[in-house]
Amino acid sequence: MAATFGATSTTDEVLADIDLKGKRILVTGASAGLGVETARALAAHGAEVVGAVRDLAKGESATAPVRAGAANGGSLELVQLDLASLASVRACADGLNRAGKPFDVIICNAGVMACPKGTTTDGFETQFGTNHLGHFVLVNRIAGLLKDGGRLVNLSSAGHRFADVDLDDPNFERTPYAEFVAYGRSKTANVLFAVEFDQRHKARGVRAAAVHPGGIQTELGRHMTPEVIKQLMDNMAATQAAGGAAFQWKSIPQGAATSVWTAVVAAADAVGGRYCEDCHVAELQNDADAREGVRGYALDPARAAALWALSERLVGERF
Repeated sequence: MAATFGATSTTDEVLADIDLKGKRILVTGASAGLGVETARALAAHGAEVVGAVRDLAKGESATAPVRAGAANGGSLELVQLDLASLASVRACADGLNRAGKPFDVIICNAGVMACPKGTTTDGFETQFGTNHLGHFVLVNRIAGLLKDGGRLVNLSSAGHRFADVDLDDPNFERTPYAEFVAYGRSKTANVLFAVEFDQRHKARGVRAAAVHPGGIQTELGRHMTPEVIKQLMDNMAATQAAGGAAFQWKSIPQGAATSVWTAVVAAADAVGGRYCEDCHVAELQNDADAREGVRGYALDPARAAALWALSERLVGERF
């Protein structure tokens, strides 16, 4: 009988009986928080992990525990990747393609959250450009390295409920900028990207899913001002007062558990094209006050196809 996991399950609990020897897994954002823990847990169970990091020096230092805990043939190597620069993204993809070593899983873990209004090197709104477009180009450029039967996991967030994507004004050129609206758009984009990637690749057994790791105190919140944090906590308190569940912070091993569960434990057909939270597939939830579940617009196949087409136009590449 398969084990049942939930909100408090950790990476080590989820992977307790899993042998990943011989598996090769790419994890973006492997130099902090969830990325380090995801890489550590996978390498500890035998996976050959490739960690993509913006700052190689920081990455080498931060991933010392990953190397120390690697077992059963597990390992870690780092590659440079700045998702806010498409030149860096393309250089990273080109390097991986030249190496020609296939991947069993790609975990798009890196991201930014609720940062002040700004743009990437290529002029895209920072959160949409980094969280979505950078990963969109990277994953599609190395899609040929993803083995038949492989898996893509995009880290989204319950924050996707803050906003649907805006296909007409993705860069806030006409819309007033708000940190969490921009974050919500980018996290919805992460789900929609998984939906369309799954549709395009499932014929060869490759499945894609999005995950919400839960609320974790990591470097992700480094851009959040005290005012923004207060706004977020006030919203959570209002949800609880309206009858919602009380908010609980997760530890980093608990937060990374859904990523590894979706990547290597859950049945492919169960998670393909879906959104997962607390180590299970989330239910559709369109109650505006609910933190749990996935909003219908994030799983809409027509929106997913339209976002894909827009993303191709923005980055100037067809996939």
